[in-house]
Amino acid sequence: MPARPQAYRPETAILELGDAFYDPVAAADFPQALLRFRNDRAAAEVGLDSLSDDEWLAHFGRFTPLSGSLQRPLALRYHGHQFRVYNPEIGDGRGFLFAQMRDASNRLMDLGTKGSGQTPYSRFGDGRLTLKGGVREVLATEMLEALGVQTSRSFSLIETGEELERNDEPSPTRGAVLVRLSHSHIRIGMFQRLAYFREEENLRALTAYVLRHLNDEEPGDDAAVRLLDLVVQRTARLAASYMAAGFVHGVLNSDNINVTGESFDYGPWRFNPTWDPAFTAAYFDHAGLYAFGRQPEAIHWDAMQLAVSLRPISEAEPLIEVLDTFGEHYQRAVSDAILWRLGLTPRDPHSDRQVVQTIEPVLRGTETSIDQFFFDAFGGTLPDSYGEPWAEARAALVAYAPRADRSHPYWSGEPCSMLIDEVESIWSAIDERDDWAPFHAKIAAIRAMGGAIQGSGDAQRRGKDGGGEALANAAPTG
Repeated sequence: MPARPQAYRPETAILELGDAFYDPVAAADFPQALLRFRNDRAAAEVGLDSLSDDEWLAHFGRFTPLSGSLQRPLALRYHGHQFRVYNPEIGDGRGFLFAQMRDASNRLMDLGTKGSGQTPYSRFGDGRLTLKGGVREVLATEMLEALGVQTSRSFSLIETGEELERNDEPSPTRGAVLVRLSHSHIRIGMFQRLAYFREEENLRALTAYVLRHLNDEEPGDDAAVRLLDLVVQRTARLAASYMAAGFVHGVLNSDNINVTGESFDYGPWRFNPTWDPAFTAAYFDHAGLYAFGRQPEAIHWDAMQLAVSLRPISEAEPLIEVLDTFGEHYQRAVSDAILWRLGLTPRDPHSDRQVVQTIEPVLRGTETSIDQFFFDAFGGTLPDSYGEPWAEARAALVAYAPRADRSHPYWSGEPCSMLIDEVESIWSAIDERDDWAPFHAKIAAIRAMGGAIQGSGDAQRRGKDGGGEALANAAPTG
């Protein structure tokens, strides 16, 4: 019997916080609205997949309010450390919270934008997004979702007909507006702003909002400690999943860390070809602060800034005790994430950690392709072509029971990767010939890989506080 379609259930929970947390804004009036990508499988989770293309363009290109949800977009207020330098002059500068709703699991979901126009926090920016930036974000989120990373979802990409001037790419370049679906857009930086202005009551209110709406629990005297505990656990899993995916976010500033532990906001991201701890994504990250191997440290540092921000409403000692658990949570999570990508069922924490500690130095020392290794080793058996350096890893892997088999057609081909040369090639086809076929073909290939890796246990793995349930393969629309 087919599943009953998910109903659209609008929400306005953010309004409970009041106008100290956001500013009502208006979307830019774009010359055109050309639909380039609509994520119907994400839309189905919140009851919006039945929208016609014209309705889609009206809501996500012209920003006509969705029935029952926010009647005006809201630019959220926040601060943040950017490359460890505190910046009190940021906020939603080219995006806003457009709507809220419930998904099939009754989670509160946000639709937020990127490139939707200027706000009070735009400073000298034009509030716009390049089409290339939008294409790159769709590719990043699709790939990360397939690899088990809890991520915001690229919901819609619409070309706006504008020509934008940019200093770091050939200009003029085409403009776009992106809509993301996420389990909230509450950032660590929102707490930092309230602490900066010493707004203790608003700190309590935001803490209560997160616990109530994003974790289904009522706040109490220890609300700040429980919030930090949730964020530490979730961000430790985020850091671990980046490592298993071979992913480098590029800009892990505290304003880019969501309290739900969902990855979001993809600028200078890259996937690491090999297990190179020094590999960076941002050309301006000269010190390697957010290099591949330093991402757990960076995310832990951001969690520390949340603890500092919560200090006005909590004693220090319990916050410190929670922060000290990050390493333990990370070690467990990275073992789980790597075994999941290998298609294996975890055994016990000691054995799981040992197998990861056996694999990682060989991956690094042999400069083996990350994607090729996980493709070849899925199910726990390394091919004979993996020679003597892999002997110990081979023995460790065969002790594990497979979580999923290799019956999916994906395993008869080649590994699906997302390295920078292919990203540039996909963009070149769009830029030079307006050819979207490679873009849509890549999304279909990514989703096929996701179906093969996820196997039967993915819905349970992603869970309530993750990025959504496992989804059947579907061709992208738009």
